[in-house]
Amino acid sequence: MATDTQIDQYRVFGNPIHQSKSPSIHKAFALATEQQINYQAQLVAEDEFEHTVTEFFESGGKGLNITVPFKQRAFAMAQTLSPAAQKAEAANTLYLNNQGQLVADNTDGMGLVRDICHNLSGELKGKRILVLGAGGAVRGVLQPILAQLPAQVTIANRTHSKACDLAASFTDLGSIAAVPMDQLQGPFDWIINGTSASLAGDLPPLPEGLLTNTSRCYDMMYSADTTVFNAWAIEQGAAQADDGLGMLVEQAAQSFNLWRGILPPTATVLSALRSGLNV
Repeated sequence: MATDTQIDQYRVFGNPIHQSKSPSIHKAFALATEQQINYQAQLVAEDEFEHTVTEFFESGGKGLNITVPFKQRAFAMAQTLSPAAQKAEAANTLYLNNQGQLVADNTDGMGLVRDICHNLSGELKGKRILVLGAGGAVRGVLQPILAQLPAQVTIANRTHSKACDLAASFTDLGSIAAVPMDQLQGPFDWIINGTSASLAGDLPPLPEGLLTNTSRCYDMMYSADTTVFNAWAIEQGAAQADDGLGMLVEQAAQSFNLWRGILPPTATVLSALRSGLNV
């Protein structure tokens, strides 16, 4: 039997990192696909990120997931960028290519779209989509959303200028615009919350009339209880409101595929997480 030092090493780097579900997710993926890997969460000091990444790969490490607050710095370190990372200007996945170059990718957007379109049987093509927020989380998902050919993507953010800047970065990929929150006019087919405000019990100042009884809502955040955003969506009469736990699992599966060349099944892992079980 191989020892831990002989097994391919993977980590998720972040600060904080104690809350990460990634090790249990990737352990389940490895079992399902019969892959021998050792995946662990590692707390990295903010002033040691670049050194720790370099040291990990120099010691034979195979792949990294990157979470808050290091995604932009991971992007900046890479010598080769995937189109997704380039557009997002952030990376959640790092590995070395055959030439020994550090490659940065961003699987967050693919995870979101996969969750909505596959796990939740949703449709984005031809739809009017409102995206709340203009930070890194939203930047990371816009390209895959626009690739689904929605009729229109509208970005709304508390600071309107940030939404304008973000929309301008993606006009080459589809119909996208920024609208001040108090000037939003519905209804929208989808509202996707890309802010973390609802986890703190806060909600953007959204006007009435954004939803109909066929509209769907998606909070990129997740928690054991219904998020404030999803509670608002249900109160407004949305047909369905889902959180981002499936996005977490699906983006992890895309990272696993980049590293191992095999896309793991996700349904049982997501079901176990949803049930609060250890996977």
